[in-house]
Amino acid sequence: MTVKISVLKERDEGGERRVALIPQVAEKLAPLGITFAMETGAGVASSYPDGTYKDVTFSPDRNALVADADIVLAVQPPTLETVRAMKPGAILIAFIYGRNNPDLVKALRDGKITCFAMELVPRISRAQAMDALSSQATLAGYYAVLMGAVHMPKILPMMTTAVGSLRAAQVLVMGLGVAGLQSLATAKRLGAITEGYDVRPESKEEAQSLGAKFVDTGVDATGQGGYARELTDDEKQKVRKALSDHIARSDLIVTTAAVPGKRAPRLIDAEQIKAMKPGAVIIDLGAEGGGNCEGTQAGQTVQVGPTTIVGPVNVPSMLAEQASELYSKNIMHLLQQIITKDKGLAPDFTDEVISGTALTHGGTITNDGIRTAVDPNSPAPPAPAPPPVIAPAATPAPTGPAANDAGKETAK
Repeated sequence: MTVKISVLKERDEGGERRVALIPQVAEKLAPLGITFAMETGAGVASSYPDGTYKDVTFSPDRNALVADADIVLAVQPPTLETVRAMKPGAILIAFIYGRNNPDLVKALRDGKITCFAMELVPRISRAQAMDALSSQATLAGYYAVLMGAVHMPKILPMMTTAVGSLRAAQVLVMGLGVAGLQSLATAKRLGAITEGYDVRPESKEEAQSLGAKFVDTGVDATGQGGYARELTDDEKQKVRKALSDHIARSDLIVTTAAVPGKRAPRLIDAEQIKAMKPGAVIIDLGAEGGGNCEGTQAGQTVQVGPTTIVGPVNVPSMLAEQASELYSKNIMHLLQQIITKDKGLAPDFTDEVISGTALTHGGTITNDGIRTAVDPNSPAPPAPAPPPVIAPAATPAPTGPAANDAGKETAK
């Protein structure tokens, strides 16, 4: 059973350089009966030119590629035109961010496209290999410290010279999810004195395991799904009071806080920025969601009082080669759940990973939260039927001599 997969080239407008399929992953998936077609030049920006792919066909005609595909792979949300060119019943795998792209979600529903949105992969142990948000955040956290080092007027490690010693820089990481922990680890490896803060107290041990001090504010804002909830006004004031001194002492701050589907929480205000030391740098990884800092401008580097605030967007794309490798492997593990060599394409929607990642299927929006946000009047999907239970065949009653022997055994 051959499954046809087409891979899109990301559009240049957003500066996206990643690709959804790398050569090594294509080779690993081929034994499942998959044939691959890619848009010409899809991997060039991420250092995977067309010639590095084996047994993959290339075409510049995007609409023709998706019209013939059973599965379409992408990094960023595709255009409405691309979705409308897909055949009913086909599968799309990409980052979608449905709340921000309601028209796209409706087009997927109306076109009867099954969409697996990579940002919806459940954050459970069994799905870790498919968790694209985490794989990309790891690279963003690493690169954030390097960007900070480039913008700082001083070095990160302590250094002893013939004319005296240079003190190590003080680095504060705010938001200890995957990106934040990687930032702490990177800053520590580069020789900085590190501190970490998060509204979830359970992150204290993780910060300390990386050699960082934990800034305890006495506020617990643990939310669902591994994310932090929004703070109340009273909690915000308590946190602000506890953090202000740490912010003022820092040479470099990396902020990573995010609340899914909502504006990035404000962690640092203008008054706190004004109190920072001259030459201090903030790398705001929440810039795309509105920024964790007052004064952040997405995609720009600005000077606010004594502080340089960098608001990078799409940081994983800056490390496109390895970001593509990790993302492609995330997709590979998802594909291995929905494609088998014997059955071909057969996703099991009773599986919590498959159902949790699904955004649309069978002409419905299957994610409750996004359905409510995009189209509250859209009907809810029917509950998936459980897989059939096949009872073992009944053993026929013995006859003849065997029946007599069976009777004797029972009598014993």
